[in-house]
Amino acid sequence: MADASTSVFPKDFLWGGATAANQIEGAFDEDGRGLATSDFAPFISREANRGYEGNPLPHNSMTLEMLQDALEHPENYNLPKRRGIDFYHRFREQLEALAGMGFKVFRMSISWSRIFPNGDDAEPNEAGLAFYDQVFDECHRLGMEPLVTLCHFDTPLHLALEYGGFQSRHTVDAFERYAETVFRRYKGKVKYWLTFNEINNVLTNPFTCSGVVLPDPHDGTHNPYKGNWQMKYQVSHNQFVASAKAVIKCHEIDPNAKIGNMLCRLENYAETPKPEDQLQVLFEDHFNWFYSDVQAKGEYPYYMKRFFDENDIHIEMEPGDLETLRVGTVDFVTISYYMTYIMRYKGETVPKPSGSLVTAIKNPYLKVSQWGWPIDPIGFRITLNHIYDRYHLPIFISENGLGANDQLDENGYVEDDYRIEYLRAHVEQLAEAIKDGVDVFGYAWWGPIDLVSSGTSEISKRYGFVSVDIDDYGNGTLKLGRKKSYYYYKKLIASNGADLSTDDIVME
Repeated sequence: MADASTSVFPKDFLWGGATAANQIEGAFDEDGRGLATSDFAPFISREANRGYEGNPLPHNSMTLEMLQDALEHPENYNLPKRRGIDFYHRFREQLEALAGMGFKVFRMSISWSRIFPNGDDAEPNEAGLAFYDQVFDECHRLGMEPLVTLCHFDTPLHLALEYGGFQSRHTVDAFERYAETVFRRYKGKVKYWLTFNEINNVLTNPFTCSGVVLPDPHDGTHNPYKGNWQMKYQVSHNQFVASAKAVIKCHEIDPNAKIGNMLCRLENYAETPKPEDQLQVLFEDHFNWFYSDVQAKGEYPYYMKRFFDENDIHIEMEPGDLETLRVGTVDFVTISYYMTYIMRYKGETVPKPSGSLVTAIKNPYLKVSQWGWPIDPIGFRITLNHIYDRYHLPIFISENGLGANDQLDENGYVEDDYRIEYLRAHVEQLAEAIKDGVDVFGYAWWGPIDLVSSGTSEISKRYGFVSVDIDDYGNGTLKLGRKKSYYYYKKLIASNGADLSTDDIVME
């Protein structure tokens, strides 16, 4: 059995897990917290999700009419993100369970509307600030470094309704002030920060990613969020500026802290060797690299000019924006990695983003999860090499994981060998990438404790090593359990990634 002395991982490698405030905290209306866009993300059943490509709106996008109806009649909706897993009241026991695996890092986010209930209040909410003081103190007591995302899919509702979210520079200014407030408050407590979670998701879901609420066209002729490139790229620019301003503030306030971006990494393969299919891969790569290029290199890349020109996209900038982007580049790159995609030439001289997070073309060489997501560990190694070759910046894996319909027993236990194999295979390829020379300093499994799913607000799509007794409708005791994967990850961490064997898993 391998031990830590034989590991290829750095001795101070940060093993851990990742969460988000809107998916775990609950207590959506307690201690002065204001409403956020995430509080209106409805539950979508697995059966409905299977056919969501035919639905009028992707996942939890909301039109103005839908949002107003949910505001007036919340009793008509199942809104699990208002409940989460009650981390707000139970964070000590939940963090204790995670620390039991030997976690070195805990990725989490701050709920912006818990600090500034409307997003732009004159003064911050002290109760919210004090809550995160307690969480960070508990993380440090348990030996876990907090890695904190400033905005993880939960724009304050006031900013969304009154200012159109990040369509407005008012929201940029409010974000900068929020970031400055938490940087000052938690100086010395938080060493690693991220600005926006999966910032490139503005192309697929600007409501969730950027607080954009559009009116329903009423005639049913089109999805108001489909296409709409002028709006999406203007919003992207505003978030780039907000991110860069936060980076600059972080460096000014706490020179010892590091701050990164976060990209939903989409690694693409051509369907065939046809040059046209290879060209489509180039097109799709450009739309994804665009986001990390601006944040890591500090400038707009050459390849977007033609797309902007030929799609009549005109980015409105304020004086000094380009200099802000140049100065406010990130210290490291983080990604979520779940799957790879197959690309087929669309016949477009000037390409457009696919607008989907799941490719319609299936890869016959890959197995898929219960939710139809391709499982591609080797693609993980490929994408890490591509990222490091492009930026030569340290990389942190901020999300990687497998959602499954776990059949838990009365103690919250399940023989989740499928999750163990997913973890084993991805860490194996992560080790290969490190041997390739890629600088990776941490790995966070997405959802180390069962939580509410981002896209469909399910909790029955379970990711955790730690189970939580709660269902999609909020029923349950919230009692914690340990799955078989809990003990496997504990063994893996103890060996610093050297022991990937699935034998000799000791269940305590």
